[in-house]
Amino acid sequence: MNVWETILLGSIIVLALKVAGYLVPQSLVEKPAPSRITGLLTIALLSALVAVQTLGSGAQITFDARVPAVLVAAVLFALRVPFILVIIAAAATAALIRLLT
Repeated sequence: MNVWETILLGSIIVLALKVAGYLVPQSLVEKPAPSRITGLLTIALLSALVAVQTLGSGAQITFDARVPAVLVAAVLFALRVPFILVIIAAAATAALIRLLT
């Protein structure tokens, strides 16, 4: 299977999942348990993506300037600092660490 076939197959699968989502009864979606699970699932998937992008380098786990930058961003988000300041602080942290190493 070449790249375009893979992209088309993935697109068809995503479209099928989207259509299947519209077929779910509204009464099921409004219940508290599915609503809570979908909210937590979104957070878990985003956390996994951040972890893979921060720690992954090919098939290895690497600890470089990205790790402290993400930690700084997490702390600043917990303190409810404005988003632009979080980005600037995280970028400055990564730049400073890269400068020193």
